[in-house]
Amino acid sequence: TVVFETAANLVARGHEVVVFTPDYYEEKEVKEVDELVEPEHAPQLQKQIDFAKRLEPSVTYGNAARLSGLAKELDDFDLVHLHYPFFGTAGLVRKWKLKNPKKPLVITYHMDTRAPGWRGLLFKAYAAYYLPKVLDAADTIIASSFDYAAVSDARKHFVAKSAKWVELPFGVDIERFAPAEPDSNFKIELGLQPELPTVLFVGGMDQAHFFKGVTVLLEALVIAKNSGQPIQAILVGDGELREEYALKAKGMGLGNLVSFAGRVDHTDLPRYYQNADLLVLPSITQGEAFGMVLLEAYASGVPVIASDLPGVRTVAAKAGTVVKPNDPHVLAQTLQDYFGPEVDRAAWKNTARTVAETEFAWPLIVQRLEAIYTKLTSVNS
Repeated sequence: TVVFETAANLVARGHEVVVFTPDYYEEKEVKEVDELVEPEHAPQLQKQIDFAKRLEPSVTYGNAARLSGLAKELDDFDLVHLHYPFFGTAGLVRKWKLKNPKKPLVITYHMDTRAPGWRGLLFKAYAAYYLPKVLDAADTIIASSFDYAAVSDARKHFVAKSAKWVELPFGVDIERFAPAEPDSNFKIELGLQPELPTVLFVGGMDQAHFFKGVTVLLEALVIAKNSGQPIQAILVGDGELREEYALKAKGMGLGNLVSFAGRVDHTDLPRYYQNADLLVLPSITQGEAFGMVLLEAYASGVPVIASDLPGVRTVAAKAGTVVKPNDPHVLAQTLQDYFGPEVDRAAWKNTARTVAETEFAWPLIVQRLEAIYTKLTSVNS
């Protein structure tokens, strides 16, 4: 979403943009990605879907891919922007930069990589040895927040070479995500009760997103139910862990209080925000570095509760509340407090929308990014 919106807004501002990405999607997934460009979403971009150029990787493992032919592709551009992590290809971009020192290289440092078991050890070794080399190659490094950068795997580089770093948050499409009157039948269609407070979770439910904290949310809902203040939840997302979570929810006695919506179509996702009272992001590790769903909620006029994690907390505190990570009791109490009689929920909703409009609308963010590009290209010209 970040790369697509950035590219789309740059094209709208008159720039030529090509996004290189591995050609490892199934045909159905490619179609769904292509459908991101809709006439009502970006009228002048319908013909620009070819800004995504999918290269055949020589090696793939999970989301990692080595794009061996990328270097010669990059030679034609005035500036290259790498979104990190990109295992298998980040090193190739670094080598390209070393051979083309006058071509500006921007790196967006999205997040640390976390995983259980041997993969986690491999990620740590990579971060200690090779990550600094990749970052050293960049002319400018963008962090979604300095709060996150200061405690991330890149923290030594951030401190030692702070002049290279720029803070620039991600953005949100405030036209696509916007407040609307709730649909009285929406909850019924999902098997939920219209009169109960409803929280929304949006996130991956696969091993790569183990840190999203779905189990913490389910445990908090049990605590709220047992205390006599039931709260229901809609969980949007898919992956190999989804069935496990659904069975766990049923075994916890939450069958009539949770709805696992699965993977929701891009065009339908705003409805889920519009019919929620609150968004919950209960992540448990620094694998969560920002939380794009927080911005989507804000744009929809929906306040948030999120874990007190670096990067996440700087966004969540603007129109919501942060809570101790991995603590279902604290989360349950915070949920119950929000739905208490003394909270002015209408004011919270108005604040959420205002924050999205004034701080995170994509045109504002891309205008700032464009200024970074302009400065680099003028210096290197």
